Amino acid sequence: MIAATLEFVLRNLPAFMFVLALAIATFTRSEPNVPLRYLNWLLLLSVGFVGIWAGIFHIFFPTVASAQIGWAPSPFETEIGIADAASGVVAVVAFWRSLAFKAASVLYTALFNFGVAAGHVYQAVTAHNFSPDNFGLLLLLTVVQMVLLPVLLIRAQRAHSA
Repeated sequence: MIAATLEFVLRNLPAFMFVLALAIATFTRSEPNVPLRYLNWLLLLSVGFVGIWAGIFHIFFPTVASAQIGWAPSPFETEIGIADAASGVVAVVAFWRSLAFKAASVLYTALFNFGVAAGHVYQAVTAHNFSPDNFGLLLLLTVVQMVLLPVLLIRAQRAHSA
């Protein structure tokens, strides 16, 4: 029972962290700039923590990571793992930094997610790869972040200027 629950949480960690970030931002009032509060928590948990987690899996457990995406293991697992972990660390640091620092993290994340989403859709169309981590909830979260993070950043900047 505990093992099955742990496996479920780990397989769905990106969704859990996304929802947790939204919940914390909703129920905490430490930051009066509401878009900034949501941006901060999404950067910390949904981008940062999940990026580091994904990096660890791609670097240290490449066969597991590849299998979940529906790909064959590749030497590029280490490269994507380092990119995931690096963007995750930057997003974690962004939680405590200026809007300009957050903007750089958001820009990278949005561009990276665009490429990831395009690659996953391409794999679904050309290779019929409909693995849940290739063409499922993870893809949806990737697209949502790609759109939501820049919107929150722009709204946070406007609220900060007002």
